[in-house]
Amino acid sequence: MGHTSRVSITEKASQLIDELAAEFGDLMFYQAGGCCEGTQPMCFKKGGYFPRSKDVLIGKIKDFNFWIDHDLFEYWKHAHFELDVLDGIGIGGFSLEIPKGKTFKVNYTIFTPEEVALLEEPITYRNYAK
Repeated sequence: MGHTSRVSITEKASQLIDELAAEFGDLMFYQAGGCCEGTQPMCFKKGGYFPRSKDVLIGKIKDFNFWIDHDLFEYWKHAHFELDVLDGIGIGGFSLEIPKGKTFKVNYTIFTPEEVALLEEPITYRNYAK
């Protein structure tokens, strides 16, 4: 029996990620939950941002880790994250796609009870880093 994925991507996001990976190499994604960072997902070169010990790895996008703030995870733990991209500059000025006039966003879908039963236990950065 399979498991329920917590994260996926649209075709537009996939194309942009391929472009960013060709330019910058290994990537990582982080979605903050605070007012200063906004709640827009941000893309960094791998190692360009260090998650906090309780932050949660919700999955991989094209083999690149997708981390979210632990408080945000508690709020959205019953939702699937679909990474998408829009034209325009969002509030995440440090994200690699910004100079290209693009911004990542997440579309949320609430899991069904059947999907919830197949979710894997999330991994915190504290446990990931060990």
